[in-house]
Amino acid sequence: MPRSHPAASLVGPLIASLWLTYAATSVQAEPIADVHMLAQKEQQPLLDTLRDLVAIESGSKDIEGLNQIAERVAGQLKQLGGTVEILQPTDIYRLDDTPEKIGPAVHATFKGTGSKKIMLIAHMDTVYLKGMLKDQPFRIDGDKAYGLGIADDKQGVALILHTVALLQKLSFRDYGTLTVLANGDEEISSPGWRSTITKFASDQDAVFSFEGGGTNGTLRLATSGIGSAYLTVQGKSSHAGARPEGGVNALYELSHQVLQMKDLSKPEQGLKLNWTVSKSGTNRNVIPADATAQADARALKVSDFDELEKALQDKIKDRLLPASKVDLKFEVRRPPLEANEASRRVAAYGKTIYQELGMSLKVDEKATGGGTDAAFAALKTSGAVVEGMGLSGFGAHSNDAEYVQINSIVPRLYLATRMIMDLSTGKLK
Repeated sequence: MPRSHPAASLVGPLIASLWLTYAATSVQAEPIADVHMLAQKEQQPLLDTLRDLVAIESGSKDIEGLNQIAERVAGQLKQLGGTVEILQPTDIYRLDDTPEKIGPAVHATFKGTGSKKIMLIAHMDTVYLKGMLKDQPFRIDGDKAYGLGIADDKQGVALILHTVALLQKLSFRDYGTLTVLANGDEEISSPGWRSTITKFASDQDAVFSFEGGGTNGTLRLATSGIGSAYLTVQGKSSHAGARPEGGVNALYELSHQVLQMKDLSKPEQGLKLNWTVSKSGTNRNVIPADATAQADARALKVSDFDELEKALQDKIKDRLLPASKVDLKFEVRRPPLEANEASRRVAAYGKTIYQELGMSLKVDEKATGGGTDAAFAALKTSGAVVEGMGLSGFGAHSNDAEYVQINSIVPRLYLATRMIMDLSTGKLK
């Protein structure tokens, strides 16, 4: 049977249609290629910024260092054309360990021509004490960049700065407002800036938090809430050798209390309680009159914290030494971050962006033990809140070998930039 052929009159329109499809695809791919090329060119400047940030020691209680790094970050944001201010805290939520002085925050806004409101957050403070930089100076070894506080969270600050720089080089201003907030107290539970984060985030379409993505670059849509328990025991001192029976040993009572509270965790529902710090006594030969202990608590729901506090208060009624006095204080240091539909939608879009690079992106909706400022951002917003936008790395809060993976810089710059662009232009709905 002779093979049929399309009518000649149909061939022209068919070819034209295929050409238009190809041309549209080419047009769509071209700006993506531009973003990727500029992200590659931005890698070395970002490493230079990281080097400068690591060189500034900025522990949470080092106000001088925090002021210095704030000036450095603010200066770079001003060069990028932002309206920038260095804020000092006025609304401090005082926790048990809140220092007298809280470090500053850097706030920058970039006005665009569109309507979407997007916020980028990171923190400038670290857990380290002044003088430790000499043990962890900035250095590059293979595909890793090492340094004090480099993973938590100076990489996040640098990544935000160079994402904004990349957008500027692309002449992209289709967002409504792009807000940057870098605070100086995250490692001490953000007592000075929690309310500011919540306020600024409340009307945003999306908040991207640039804590590190772990070793495999996972985006996180949920994090645990963080609580603390403070146990105080008052006894009575006496000579430990000549008249121990005349005292009330606060250390014994504290030990009893901690041991009877050690099994209050409920891992199956994400509730964890671990006693981590204790102190008692003044001299080897004196029965201790005072003893204290602290515990770290994690939960996926605030109601779990309520139940835990009740259980702790019930436990202290059972005393080893009736003459002792036992008090317990419980505080919620951070609320949990819970995934919402907007966050899921934005993170899912992030997966498609990574696929353009031939890479896979993991998204975790199940909370882990770490708390985050993103939880404060999520308190009053209906927009997406995505955590873990930072570089891949390892070793945060360690004495040595804290690093970020250099090969994660370009993909993360590309991801953050494309998220902002596509959200602003309506491609990400």
